[in-house]
Amino acid sequence: MRGIDLNLLRSLDVLIEEANVTHAAARLGVTQPGLSAQLARLRAIFDDPLLVPSEKGRGMLPTSRALELREPLHAALKDLEAVVRTPAQFDPRTDARTFAIATTDNAVVVLGLPLIERLRQTAGRGIRLSFSSTGTDVAAELERGEINLLIGSDRMVPPAMKARKLLEESYVMIQRKGHPRGRAPLDLDAYCKLEHVLVSTSGGSFHGFIDEQLEKLGYRRSVALSVHQFVMAPMIVASTDFVSTLPRRFAARFADHRLDLFELPFSAQGFNLFAAWHPRAHADPALMWLRNQLIEIARE
Repeated sequence: MRGIDLNLLRSLDVLIEEANVTHAAARLGVTQPGLSAQLARLRAIFDDPLLVPSEKGRGMLPTSRALELREPLHAALKDLEAVVRTPAQFDPRTDARTFAIATTDNAVVVLGLPLIERLRQTAGRGIRLSFSSTGTDVAAELERGEINLLIGSDRMVPPAMKARKLLEESYVMIQRKGHPRGRAPLDLDAYCKLEHVLVSTSGGSFHGFIDEQLEKLGYRRSVALSVHQFVMAPMIVASTDFVSTLPRRFAARFADHRLDLFELPFSAQGFNLFAAWHPRAHADPALMWLRNQLIEIARE
């Protein structure tokens, strides 16, 4: 580690990301000649050009060595940042913190809305929430610190993450009031013949968790429409003859004068909703406080 200081590593992280000395210098708050000198030192330390001029004449391209360094270097700097910035104590009324939460709109409706209301009573204006959909590699996003918390089902939690079960969920079917089939209890044949709206958070699939369970029983339902957000299903069902099978707590939020809820005609397996986080953040007082808020909401 001789000859290397934290500023050099921070500069390398930004240089690889920006692939442009001018842009990286502006972001780091240093002069372009100063950053060029740092790049020369880095090239000597790693015995590699790290960044080479682009053939198109604009910007630079990272070498293979730079690409190998990018992820572990960024993660290491995030770890150091957590050590330096995380206070020993956390006061939600006076401290400033933005919590980035990756989840589905189902969890935003069921847990996020109560969390927002709870924070209005227990936290100051320095506490902010950012909800986003889960990416293709949520484990890497947690490791890089791009998100602080994942709220998702059993299937969504990466094996290496810390996790806490928040609640158990089951399913119900919704249909519009005045639906031609009437309000009689469902039987399995009638359920399968209805035209269903499927929520596929991964996008575009016409086969989901409920379909997997029906196949084990020797049945197959008619899925007429696939949408990528839970909130779209109640709106579509309310104005069509389609039906949809949704998590019970979510569906209950939309059970107004437009929609009726029905028990499923078979013993459908539900799912558990978890909060998950990177082991690195397990002792973070701010994140511990946020997790406790969600635990209390789930209990209520």
